[in-house]
Amino acid sequence: MPDIKDRPEDINSQQDLLLFYLGSNQAFGINVLKMKEIIPYESLTQLPGAHPAVVGVARLRGHPLPVIDLSAAIGMHPIGANSDLSPYSIIISEFSRMLQGFLVSKVDRIISLEWKDILPPPAASGRASYITGVIQVDGRLVEILDVERVMHSVSPQDAPADHGLDLDPALMEQLSNKLVMLVDDSSLARKQISKTLDLIGLNYISATDGKDALDKLHELQEEGRSVDLIISDIEMPEVDGYSLTREIRKDESLSSVYILLHTSLSGSVSDENTQASGADAALAKFMTEELAAAVVKGLTSGK
Repeated sequence: MPDIKDRPEDINSQQDLLLFYLGSNQAFGINVLKMKEIIPYESLTQLPGAHPAVVGVARLRGHPLPVIDLSAAIGMHPIGANSDLSPYSIIISEFSRMLQGFLVSKVDRIISLEWKDILPPPAASGRASYITGVIQVDGRLVEILDVERVMHSVSPQDAPADHGLDLDPALMEQLSNKLVMLVDDSSLARKQISKTLDLIGLNYISATDGKDALDKLHELQEEGRSVDLIISDIEMPEVDGYSLTREIRKDESLSSVYILLHTSLSGSVSDENTQASGADAALAKFMTEELAAAVVKGLTSGK
């Protein structure tokens, strides 16, 4: 029986990162899987009452597209306040079932990297809460943005309802002895998922990325314990969700664990990718009712 602790070092998958600037010499990055396209800046329609970081609305093939001054959203000097925005670009991004544009001063290039090369963000950074990690590229430090947190700060999502979900009391009692592991490198996502699990009345443990999850699963094994269901993000440093799933499936003692991939990358939610990794299901973030239903389904699937 393979031991999680003896996992190979090559399970980290390669990712592509778009590098760009926000009016300074500091380089930023965003996963290209979150991108749809890049368009030149165009005149925007003002949106009364919008968040200060929302600089207006563009028209993308006839459809309205909110455009966010990414610099202002993370607490830097607003680049949208400049008089001439014509040299700027708009990064069109789709995730968490939303389409939006990010105003940036310059798009640099796309690089390929290994998640294991990403380091934690410096604690001294004033914008650290918007950074998921940093990486050295050509001798300079690139800050990788937590776009989910950026979007939440501009347009907060509603919290799960306080009155709870409409679940049968007998079912909730049946699930009360189940243990769930949630895996996500975004503190915001972990908080949202935790609230949903609290509403169901489930016991759970959290992991900050795939590597942390594998370490904690190994600790549980040594204690003679196991989890019944794993909710995992896909895009994570160290070990991504697909690699985490494949590695778990190598361990016979974990073969029955139900794995739900939960991602902001809307385009990644496909049966083909899910089945190829060995996961049981995939769900786009973030709807409380849908997540709760998927968790209940997984815990009662009979695996």
